Amino acid sequence: MLICATCAVEYDEPVPAVCPICADERQYVPADGQRWTTVAELRAAGTTLTWTETEPDVHGLSTRDAVGIGQTAQLVRAPGGSLLWDPPGYLDDDGVARVREHGPVLAVAASHPHMFGVQVEWARELDAEVLVCESDAGWLGRSSDRVRFWSGTREVAPGLTLHQVGGHFPGSTVVHWGAGAGGRGLLLTGDTIFPNPDRASVGFLRSYPNKIPLSAAVVERIAAQLASLTFDRIVGNFGNAIDSDGQEVLRRSAERHIAWVRGDFDRLT
Repeated sequence: MLICATCAVEYDEPVPAVCPICADERQYVPADGQRWTTVAELRAAGTTLTWTETEPDVHGLSTRDAVGIGQTAQLVRAPGGSLLWDPPGYLDDDGVARVREHGPVLAVAASHPHMFGVQVEWARELDAEVLVCESDAGWLGRSSDRVRFWSGTREVAPGLTLHQVGGHFPGSTVVHWGAGAGGRGLLLTGDTIFPNPDRASVGFLRSYPNKIPLSAAVVERIAAQLASLTFDRIVGNFGNAIDSDGQEVLRRSAERHIAWVRGDFDRLT
């Protein structure tokens, strides 16, 4: 198993000449070309995992020196078991042991292919399933009998549910945990819905590094799909969050995006 050094997604060998995820218009191949690495190589270079408590029963897990895109995974501990969300492109024995301390892991899942990381390796170590939205199955670089395909919605544990909303990728997914945020509801969005630095709005893009927007119709669809869920807090995949009033923030941000791409504010440009 090799890992793309740019996006940190795992691949079966022999690997392709260029990582398909990075060659896509949403990502990029570095100017100095494709490079592959391994967990062992990263470990030898001193890579370690860091932990932060996002909120009670939710922990952020990332690498001290960014590996690949450098996302912060979220470990959600529900009464029926845990979900490892947006797994890093690295793992070690200490990290696995620490995840296990929080109880059995039911599943490893990613918001979209950029966040696949070494999901199969994590699942093997944690004796868990890998949940992959069927619409994004073609982006899998590593095969495993642990992979389970799903679409629409998928309940991981009571009150902890994956929702396919599309946009960034056709299978782009969010996690809703009704018991999160002290019972007010938590939405984990990866960068399908991106909490902005102003901490009062969220963004919607097809590509973040290459700045490709989503259409008004797609953003309207995403917002409509989530309108029936109750959530106060939104957490992204880089330590970014909307700490309160998440439903209203999402609604207002979607309306703003739609108005701008529709041309309502062209007079300001």
